[in-house]
Amino acid sequence: MELFVVLVTCLSFLIFLFLWNQRHAKGKLPPGPTPFPVVGNIFQINTKNVSKSISKLAEDYGPVFTLYFGMKPTVVLHGYEAVRQVLIDQSEEFSARGSLPAADNINQGLGIVFSNGEKWKQTRRFSLMVLRNMGMGKRTIEHRIQEEALCLVEALKKTNGSPCDPTFLLSYAPCNVICSIVFRNRFEYSDENFLTLAKYFDENAKIVSTPWIELYNAFPSLLHYLPGSHNTLFKNMTEQRKFILEKIKEHQESLDLNNPQDFIDYFLIKMEKEKHNKQSEFTMDNLITTIWDVLTAGIETTSLTLRYGLLLLLKHPEVTAKVQEEINHVVGRNRSPSMEDRSRMPYTDAVIHEIQRFIDLVPNNLPHAAAQDIKFREYLIPKGTTILTSLTSVLHDGKEFPNPEQFDPGHFLDKSGNFKKSDYFMAFSAGKHASFLSVHQW
Repeated sequence: MELFVVLVTCLSFLIFLFLWNQRHAKGKLPPGPTPFPVVGNIFQINTKNVSKSISKLAEDYGPVFTLYFGMKPTVVLHGYEAVRQVLIDQSEEFSARGSLPAADNINQGLGIVFSNGEKWKQTRRFSLMVLRNMGMGKRTIEHRIQEEALCLVEALKKTNGSPCDPTFLLSYAPCNVICSIVFRNRFEYSDENFLTLAKYFDENAKIVSTPWIELYNAFPSLLHYLPGSHNTLFKNMTEQRKFILEKIKEHQESLDLNNPQDFIDYFLIKMEKEKHNKQSEFTMDNLITTIWDVLTAGIETTSLTLRYGLLLLLKHPEVTAKVQEEINHVVGRNRSPSMEDRSRMPYTDAVIHEIQRFIDLVPNNLPHAAAQDIKFREYLIPKGTTILTSLTSVLHDGKEFPNPEQFDPGHFLDKSGNFKKSDYFMAFSAGKHASFLSVHQW
């Protein structure tokens, strides 16, 4: 009986707090479906397909509306105009990173992806500079990609044409290219530590896309101590951080301050230069998390694109035949393709873009947040409010991409067969937060 009274009291207090927050919330938020006390709009959203639920709600509430995931409001942007306004036109005002408790539990606001303020600015600026110096996004990285592609082909040949699951093989290649920049060298596909690292990335990608993690992000305090897949996610991330720390220690022993060889060396030298600055953002914890961000952003986006791309080419043999014909004509069979070939391969370029548009890897983007009180259209959005941008609504816009649910490389070709750019192509967000991911898109 006493336990029942305690539970009722706690629940009543939460309902009171929720209603008080709604009534006294600063600003004028966009309209949206009426939330339930404590749980918000969670019962009005299909957690297995949040993107579809958002599209249906946009039909009733327009391109800008408010949802409550738990007790906190989230402003949702749907459609190209609204998404562009936030990510590009008013990018500074919406430059803060929204909270994602499943990631924050381990990363603690460090690194590039989930940091904010000065920490984000300094870490992002430094990391982009180093990655570009190391060749990311430039032709200087071509030889690493070409060599790794040959290793991947050799590994596939060993299957002797028998049925196989290419999931891990297709993650090894991008993982090794990133590792060669971060850790200085690649790994053999049989290396046990490398295989374990790849397994953790694959497992994490599956876990974060589950409804359970959606619920955890909405109710972290309630679910944190319960059994669930979030515990596996945290365990994997902890093990990955241990692996990264071991590599950093190896670099500390061989570090040449005048001759940095990879990302870790550059960061360690920066730490040494700022060792007397107590306010420095360049710490060991930030290095570990930044490396984890670089690996995760580079490996998962590329390996998943390769995997889905292979599946789509198998399902559309007529597209595969045209790509092969263009490769034979431009590249031939006696050399590896290079970046210079891209301008002469419009159909293949269109196919790659269409794969990324069609599979819609990041349907609702990572959450942003208002960096200050913002006047947005006829609304006043308070500082710190979480912002969710529906990239699905942009990538599947029927006016820009006729029959958007169909896989059609023609979406990126003009009438003459030349490659056609589209402002609606936001496969991995847009604006400053997207620039970090873009250096990984070779």
